[in-house]
Amino acid sequence: MGLIALVAYLSQLNKDKIRVVTVLDETGLVQDMFNNTEHTHYNILEHMSLQDAKKLVNETDGTGLLHISLNVSTEDDENTISFYSKEAPSLGFITDLERRLEKRLTNLNLKRKGVDIDMINASKIRVDILQESFEGEKTSKVDSVIKLIFGGAAGYLLFMFIIIYGNMIMRSVIEEKTSRIIEVIISSVKPIQLMLGKIIGTSLAGITQFVIWLILGGVLVSLTSIFFGVDMTELQTPQREIVNQAMENPEINAQIQNAANAFFSLPLVNLVIAFILFFIGGYLLYSSFYAAIGAAVDNETDTQQFMMPIIMPLVLAVYIGVFTVIEDPHGTVSTIFSFIPLTSPVVMLMRIPFGVPLWQQIVSLLLLIGTFIVTVWFAAKIYRVGILMYGKKPSYKELIKWIKY
Repeated sequence: MGLIALVAYLSQLNKDKIRVVTVLDETGLVQDMFNNTEHTHYNILEHMSLQDAKKLVNETDGTGLLHISLNVSTEDDENTISFYSKEAPSLGFITDLERRLEKRLTNLNLKRKGVDIDMINASKIRVDILQESFEGEKTSKVDSVIKLIFGGAAGYLLFMFIIIYGNMIMRSVIEEKTSRIIEVIISSVKPIQLMLGKIIGTSLAGITQFVIWLILGGVLVSLTSIFFGVDMTELQTPQREIVNQAMENPEINAQIQNAANAFFSLPLVNLVIAFILFFIGGYLLYSSFYAAIGAAVDNETDTQQFMMPIIMPLVLAVYIGVFTVIEDPHGTVSTIFSFIPLTSPVVMLMRIPFGVPLWQQIVSLLLLIGTFIVTVWFAAKIYRVGILMYGKKPSYKELIKWIKY
């Protein structure tokens, strides 16, 4: 939060900085298109050579010199326009200049060929295909984007939570094992109870940590705004300026309204309940793997050989979600992987916003819970033997023997 406050403060110091761009248009074709904005001013030069203009701009603190030479015309398919500056300008700034110049020169070329630009603009037809199911449920492209954002955020959050707090469980088991505390604890409780206690306790600690971060973050942002006078919502950047200009477009405002309507039309209750259940089920399933690995090794270095089989299903689930669920959420591949317990927590969470029958969600959840129970039983077998084994790096063959004990 301190770093965020510092960045916000430093950004606010430059928010009133005005970018001055000098324009030398030897053709006279485009110099009237540059209108000053709140944070960008244009200085138009006339009847001056390029060398004098470069010397003039170089001696000032301007952003740079935009030079449109006499060789630029509306008859060529490609034109090279130069921009001179002390420092390399940002990509967004150059891209915006190119877009505006291309539009102006294109319109001039059309006028030269006798084309009525106003007639072309008036003749443009905008098509917006309305999507509706046979039951009368209406959707749109915006709805699909909102659903994609929700599903992707849910799946990615679960992926990160498993990686972060699964490793925390594994390191906690290794620490207790190497300190020999585990030998005392195991005399009082069963291994499966100890493992489940470890998983649940670390999970609750992680959730508590996350909630504390949220609360402290909100408090510190408020204090930063009060004591330092930093308003996060009013930070001015070139990107923010572009966004503000876009917001003035009626079509952009209409799209924002459609996005808000799409958000409120989502099955929010189903999403929240499914997220909680699949989140807990997926986390407990993978946490049992992490706990078993922690019990099987003596140090964190030895865990690398066992991590790949755990990480690969998670990575596969994310790729399936991104490249398959987005394109065809109800296709064969998406449906199958939403039932496989190792991938269903991520894939099903990404499918639900697109509308998944309740029976499929229940079946997938039951398969996930059943797999978790079986996995915990096998993991407890490894945990029971592994927590008392020292000095030897186990192999997969030895892990199978431990399960048979």
